[in-house]
Amino acid sequence: MASSISMNILFSFILLFSASCVVSYTIQDQFYQCITLHSDSSIPFSTAFFTPTSNATSFNSVLKSTAQNLRCLTPSQQKPLLIFTALIESHVQAAVICAKELKVQLRVRSGGHDYEGISYTSEMKRSVSFILLDLAKLRAIKVDIEDNSAWVQAGATIGEVYYRIAEKSKTHGYPAGLCTSLGIGGHITGGAYGPMMRKYGLGADNVVDARIVDASGRILDRALMGEDLFWAIRGGGGGSFGIILAWKVRLVPVPSTVTVFTVPKILETGATKVLNKWQHVAHKIDEDLFIRILITTVNSTKGKKTVQTAYQALFLGKTDRLLDVMNHSFPELGLTRKDCVEMSWIQSVIYIAGYPSNIKPEFLLQGKSLFPTVNFKAKSDFLRVPVPVTGLQGMWEKFLQDDSPMMIWNPYGGMMGKISESSIPFPHRKGVICKIQYLTAWTDGDKRTADKHINWIRGLYEYMGTFVSKFPREAYVNYRDLDLGMNKNANSNFLEASVWGKKYYKNNYDRLVLVKTEVDPDNFFWHEQSLPILPFKVGQDGKSLIH
Repeated sequence: MASSISMNILFSFILLFSASCVVSYTIQDQFYQCITLHSDSSIPFSTAFFTPTSNATSFNSVLKSTAQNLRCLTPSQQKPLLIFTALIESHVQAAVICAKELKVQLRVRSGGHDYEGISYTSEMKRSVSFILLDLAKLRAIKVDIEDNSAWVQAGATIGEVYYRIAEKSKTHGYPAGLCTSLGIGGHITGGAYGPMMRKYGLGADNVVDARIVDASGRILDRALMGEDLFWAIRGGGGGSFGIILAWKVRLVPVPSTVTVFTVPKILETGATKVLNKWQHVAHKIDEDLFIRILITTVNSTKGKKTVQTAYQALFLGKTDRLLDVMNHSFPELGLTRKDCVEMSWIQSVIYIAGYPSNIKPEFLLQGKSLFPTVNFKAKSDFLRVPVPVTGLQGMWEKFLQDDSPMMIWNPYGGMMGKISESSIPFPHRKGVICKIQYLTAWTDGDKRTADKHINWIRGLYEYMGTFVSKFPREAYVNYRDLDLGMNKNANSNFLEASVWGKKYYKNNYDRLVLVKTEVDPDNFFWHEQSLPILPFKVGQDGKSLIH
């Protein structure tokens, strides 16, 4: 057996060496042979490679497999030279080593929700060849109820994580995202907010360890990577520091019975008045209660298009106490007992995600969304002062100008206001009333249609600038928005990148750049909005200046 392996490695080395003498030997061929050299040959991986030339159907299928935004898959978007689906952790190490040897960019995808598609396509003005490393096969989950923790590989979806926790315990949960098809690898790198954040903080606030492949191809856990890098990867955005292999997350207690509700209001039934009140109470209300607002357009009883605000909530408790809380703090919504539905926490995951009530929790193990994939553009804001009624009325006028507009207002307060802005890179904490997400979607692939929707959302965003946070105007890094600025082929400097970096990270941007410069001085991990490196050493005499 050993002799056979040695011969395989020798043969691969000969092929790789020969590549330097044969012009027609492609990057794809060289990468394959390099992976062979640096991987355990007892693990078959020949089916883990997909190229647009050898099998276009399979390549396109894998490329689209977790992508949520069709706008990022148009023919004009630059696609990867090849897709390598890692089957074991050492494949990730080999991918880093080989991409560095071949001087080709490596982009990494765990889930694919990536709003601007930069994990699997390129927006660079000048052509940049890259290889896509897909982590979809690395999705093991190990739940330890006695330790109140779980190790979760990067390719697992948050829905799978929720299911595996609930499978072991009806009174444990994890405070992360509302969309169950999110890949947890990238989800936590941006913070990971969800309906329990007012009680327990973000998903990233509840990470206790991690495994990451650094720019040298080493696997590091928290002890080996050190506290600076461990701080940076929990909210500092994906694709700048290394490749997340797995997170160790802290589980949190949940009641055996929780309560949910959805109460709609339209303009004709007082939507403006109720939203105005919500802005003053949603972040101050009992921290067991999370009430977000889904804002869309519908037809009124008179057949005219109007705005609907749907108040969707998760309450960590039963109906009786929920009604007491609402009657005391937010009676304007008019919540009644018949609006409330009691269920288990795992059932509430299905409810909040917007799936039909007859869907069983086992559906979460599929790691897929039931909703159709569309073209969309999104932007984000953070509200620190309530929008006045006149401002809301102007917002409605703008809102009604689009065919398929949507806004989601997510309340903060509670635990979110108790955690320091510098505890992890995610800085949007004390004083935030809510985060606003703007969305517009379309199915027609025509460029004129896309331009119309994108121009509309930019116009709404410009209008809202009067009312939202300023200096900086904050944005959520997991709602990546390339309108805020882009790297110039990996060469943006500290000041250029601060244009978007300060919006995403506020004062944490400076420390993130120091960490980046120290752990990835050659800037191997980069993309359109990755963190820059400083043009000088981080510290004197080899000592870090990071505190």
